[in-house]
Amino acid sequence: MNKKLVAALSGGAALVLALTGCGGGDGDDGDKKVESWAEKVCGGMQPQLKKIRDANAAIQGAADEPDSKKLQQTDSQAFQQISDAYRALGKSVKDAGAPPVDDGEKAQTEALKDLNARSRAYEDLKTAVDKLDTKDKSKFAKGLNGIAEELNKLGKNSDDAFKRLQEGEVGEAMAKQKGCQRPSGGAPAPSMDANASTGASS
Repeated sequence: MNKKLVAALSGGAALVLALTGCGGGDGDDGDKKVESWAEKVCGGMQPQLKKIRDANAAIQGAADEPDSKKLQQTDSQAFQQISDAYRALGKSVKDAGAPPVDDGEKAQTEALKDLNARSRAYEDLKTAVDKLDTKDKSKFAKGLNGIAEELNKLGKNSDDAFKRLQEGEVGEAMAKQKGCQRPSGGAPAPSMDANASTGASS
């Protein structure tokens, strides 16, 4: 019953991949001010990314859950967790201030707007899940399908704002920060394809 949500998650992973996708960071030491900014932003990033990964895993783990009430609770908690994580990521970007580069203030403002919008979107998904009628399996399944469609739309939304924040010397500085690097030995990142074969047919 939860399989369409699982399929939609593969599209919703776009921003998470962008956040953890800072590259290898070659070259000189760069501007110390930029590195200091990157350290502030990346410092609290991994715990939030872990929350998002764990929430996605919880939804995926409930793909075959037959109990509507348990499924509702799992999805609701996961969406709230993801919402909280994006809000915290936005706070990290806000607290760090604008990166000390050309158009840094604009890049920060746009990235912050994007992160907060995603937080609100997942809060809305939680509210939608909480309102579903768990006593009628047919209505519940239909409601989940609608939520999966919203999750798909969210996954297709552009994350260019945060990518722009990672360009040039700012991106190089972020790449050197452990908090902005993919965890070593972690599970493979989810597919960016919202139509990935994860059981969307049921």
